Order: sequence, then structure tokens, then C-alpha cells
Amino acid sequence: MAATEIWHNPKCSKSRTAKGVLDETGTDYVERRYLDNPPSATEIRAALSKLGLEPWDITRTAEPEAKELGVATWGKTPADRDRWIEALAAHPRLIQRPIVFTADGRAFLARDVEALNKLR
Repeated sequence: MAATEIWHNPKCSKSRTAKGVLDETGTDYVERRYLDNPPSATEIRAALSKLGLEPWDITRTAEPEAKELGVATWGKTPADRDRWIEALAAHPRLIQRPIVFTADGRAFLARDVEALNKLR
């Protein structure tokens, strides 16, 4: 990614707050409405690598789709990783938001003040 990008859901207050911080700081960014333009499994793997997280760390387990899939019972080992990633790619609503990828290669799950301050 050359420019800053935010995986954004405009219905989410935390996502709107992160987008507001980017606007406030004058950051030039690309908004990706990831529910309309879901990331592929390959893109999710790249995002996880930049975030330094595992797929279960960015999964919204309280969503009805997560309950239907039974993710609460899934293992959290390297052998289980692909199953989680494929589920996130197939059901993007399960992806925590917002995720911000900065132009300098950093990535943040921008859900709290500490992460938002890294964007300032």
C-alpha cells in the first residue's frame, strides 16, 4: 500500500472516530468500505502480518455469523490459522474495525485512544 488506508464501516462509531482523526490530522488516505469490498484471504494474511496479530485477535466473536459458524469452539493454533482467515474473508462483518494501514508500513487496530494517538 502506497497511501494510508482505512478499512472502514461507516455504521461503526469507532471506525468513524478513527476516520475523524485521519481527517483532523490532514492525512491523505484511501477509505475501503470492507463490507462492500471485502479483503481476500491473501490481504487478510498481509494485514495480520503488519498488525502482528492472529486472525482470532481481529475476529468479532459476538456477531451472529460467528455464533452460527461456532468460532468460539475453534482452536487457536498455527494449524487452525487458515480456517480463521478463510472465515474472515468469507464473512467480512467478523473483522474488527477499523484497521488503519499507514503509508510508512505500520498498521493499527484503531479501536482505542492509544491506537488513535499513534495516528496523530
